[in-house]
Amino acid sequence: MTTAPETIAAAQELNAQLAPGTVAVSGPAYEATRRIWNAAARTRPALVVHAHSREDVRATVVAARRHGLPFSVRAGGHDIPGRSLRQDGLVTDLTHMRQVAVDPTARVATVGGGATAADLVRALAPHGLAAVTGTVGSVGMTGLTLGGGYGPLTGRYGLALDNLLGADLVLADGRVVTVDNEHEPELFWALRGGGGNFGVVTSMRVRLHTLRGLLAGRIVYPWPHAGTVLARLAPILAAAPDSLSVHTGLLTGTDGAPVLVLTVAWNGDPAAGEAHIDRLQRLGTPILTQMGLTSAEELLNLNAAQGEVTERHYTARTRSVAALTPDVIGALLEGIGSATSPLSGILLHHFHGAAARVAVESTAFGTRRQHLMAEIVAAWEPSDAHLHQAWADSVADMLAANALPGGYPNMLGVRQHAEIADAYGPHTARLLAAKARFDPDGNFTATPLPPSPATEFGPEANPDVHRNAVAHGSPTHDKTKAASTADGRES
Repeated sequence: MTTAPETIAAAQELNAQLAPGTVAVSGPAYEATRRIWNAAARTRPALVVHAHSREDVRATVVAARRHGLPFSVRAGGHDIPGRSLRQDGLVTDLTHMRQVAVDPTARVATVGGGATAADLVRALAPHGLAAVTGTVGSVGMTGLTLGGGYGPLTGRYGLALDNLLGADLVLADGRVVTVDNEHEPELFWALRGGGGNFGVVTSMRVRLHTLRGLLAGRIVYPWPHAGTVLARLAPILAAAPDSLSVHTGLLTGTDGAPVLVLTVAWNGDPAAGEAHIDRLQRLGTPILTQMGLTSAEELLNLNAAQGEVTERHYTARTRSVAALTPDVIGALLEGIGSATSPLSGILLHHFHGAAARVAVESTAFGTRRQHLMAEIVAAWEPSDAHLHQAWADSVADMLAANALPGGYPNMLGVRQHAEIADAYGPHTARLLAAKARFDPDGNFTATPLPPSPATEFGPEANPDVHRNAVAHGSPTHDKTKAASTADGRES
């Protein structure tokens, strides 16, 4: 295989600036970067830079632009479409930038661009503090946060992006900027919901919270009871207090039969929480109940298996619904009943409380009304992907009639044009104006933005991932010539 002249020139330039061993074009370190959560993404970058500092990141951004190489950022590597890798591109691997510094007095954590949710929660444990994360520890905090960040503390403290206080990032022209409400406020606004489409975030500052008491665990109901349980659950979710979060999973149990799993978290006075937990345990006759006082780290570990890197292939779709209406329940039951793989499932993320009270104009996140975000995940051992891709599409189609406009940006594929067009609610024009101001040449494409009125959806950001989408069932994302931090599969 012949190495392109621009790749050789970029590698020479970076090797002259960076520490020995930082740049890799093959070998174990290169392959470790390539091995991400979704094995369907088989992309081969031209070169990988294992960044250890902001200056390393800056050097890669400048080199990629100077030599015309597609660019991407790899942190947690948990993004389903594999956007953290670019075919024949330059990848900045941030997995060495995972430091977390905690200021317990100010209740602020400074989080490295490559840190995962598990890194953050582990650092907070000695201080008795918590942060809003997703539900899987191996997901990168930066990608999760910039695109949204649904999690068990969302009802009480908002989305992960609502707790972003500021960030340091490298822009396409190599400038290093600090953003917050007072410094580059328009860029700060765009980052919170607009994703990594504006630069590479090398560190960010997030708000921390004191846990008053975390009562959490799982309640598992047998499949014959699922319809009844979901119908009884609907009014509970609609009226849930901020402290109560219910993450609903329609999954396959250990015996191969479908089950309904409620992952419950109560962040408040445990005595008050017990009444809510008891009500959830009496929606039917559970086959398993595991509830008790726990820590944020233990709660995150409930889903540790979902974050393991294996050879499994994945694809996903999302729909958001206002409530568990009879039609929605029927679609969910039919959907999981027709699953083409026992590894596939549907997850419902509970958006309510504090997250729903944030003024819609304050961030670029488009949907602030109470809803359930349905994450439709097809998973399978390597085999014919078309069957599983079709299943995910069919479930999304079944929910479409009752869905809210748009989709969850962290999980949208580039070909989901209608959902992309409405994904940012009233913010599309303002977001595109920020894109034109801070990255006019489209160097960063982390999550899909709507096209401007004068443009059409162009070539895939990652042609190799598109080929894998056809061959292996991975969805595709974004359209311009580069990609940035995108580790936000987990909502």
